[in-house]
Amino acid sequence: MRDKKDIRHIALRLLMVALLVAAALPALRAEDATATAAAKKAEEAKAAAAQETTEAKPRLEIYGAAMLDMGYETGISDPNWFDVARPSRLPSSQAQADSWGKDGHWFMGVRQSRLGFKGYLPTSLGEIKTIFEFELFGTGVDAGQTTFRLRHAYGELGHFGFGQTWSPFMDPDVFPNSLEYWGPNGMVFFRNVQARWMPIMGATTVTVALERPGASADQGVYQDRVELQGVKARFPLPDLSVQVRRAGKWGHVQLAGMLRQMRWDDMNDDEFDLSGKATGWGLHLSTNLVVAKDTVRASVLYGEGIENYMNDAPVDVGIQNNFTNPLTPVVGKALPIFTFVAFFDHTWNDKFTSTVGYSMADISNTDAQADDAFKRGDYALVNLLYYPVPNFFCGPELQWVQRQNFRDGWKVDDFRIQFSAKYSFRLFTVGGN
Repeated sequence: MRDKKDIRHIALRLLMVALLVAAALPALRAEDATATAAAKKAEEAKAAAAQETTEAKPRLEIYGAAMLDMGYETGISDPNWFDVARPSRLPSSQAQADSWGKDGHWFMGVRQSRLGFKGYLPTSLGEIKTIFEFELFGTGVDAGQTTFRLRHAYGELGHFGFGQTWSPFMDPDVFPNSLEYWGPNGMVFFRNVQARWMPIMGATTVTVALERPGASADQGVYQDRVELQGVKARFPLPDLSVQVRRAGKWGHVQLAGMLRQMRWDDMNDDEFDLSGKATGWGLHLSTNLVVAKDTVRASVLYGEGIENYMNDAPVDVGIQNNFTNPLTPVVGKALPIFTFVAFFDHTWNDKFTSTVGYSMADISNTDAQADDAFKRGDYALVNLLYYPVPNFFCGPELQWVQRQNFRDGWKVDDFRIQFSAKYSFRLFTVGGN
């Protein structure tokens, strides 16, 4: 039989074990809770990663529209531009008007119809965004034809983009909700081949781009002189464009600049040296102001030798007399241009909208340009559009354009009434989530 001392020792040890166990239980419970929380977090992270993987799958969006334009032109314009309202394509003289025929023409076409693709491809450096879009409105050698015409072929990754798309010098949001295809003549409108850098992206954006150069010149009253036939244009540098834009719920404001160099080389072996150069530059301020369901769209521009970027301005360089220099009796000068655009898009209700507005472009001509050289163009329209269901609208639009010549007093107007119907499909997605 154990004595009382041994019993006391055993009881003391049991008490110590009980105390140790009691002290360890909270720690064990905490460790178990920590392990459970860690497991839960791991599960949530796994689920989030799975969701992110699902959302980041490559996808392709297909969109487009079939559109009919028809209407009546009260006057006459260049037959290759029968379905658009362009002041520069109005006749420059009565003789030219007579050569095109009599006033009054009905027109119809589907040249505004288009098809586009947007691709999104996730990578370790971010998402690659691409766009490929074309329409049926022929220009250049295809002017007047219903044929494929490239609009966009552009790709973007992070802060860099390459291809053909809107020039940063342009603000595409200035274009009103109208039917007429060509749009306001005083608007900067150019889809150009470019390499762009976007160092700041978000509500405030900054874009810098090197763009494909190009320009045209008017040889004026000397266009038939053989001495000018050997003068060839050359563009040794890309055009430089810079854009700063601030956007919010109220709309946006944008300031853009352009700097470019144009050269021409006299390849003739004669007593003259008609080689020269000119610097083109421009500043373009534009905005959209949102008021309830309505939008004010406006822009103002001034520059020299930037007509190539304008929606409807004929030439960048004009010829100027320089008789004090017998070696170079004529020189080329970058033509100053001032433009203005102001349109108001109004929503009457969920079925009807209207747009009304005006635009102009005014060029300061050189003294050796012909008397009938293009000086000024004016453009205005008003419409009423009906949207019976999503992705379809139709309605009438009244259009007016005017051309003024340099110094022969010629001025000509043209009125059009156009009716259009557009069936569109958008955001048809292949792949992705």
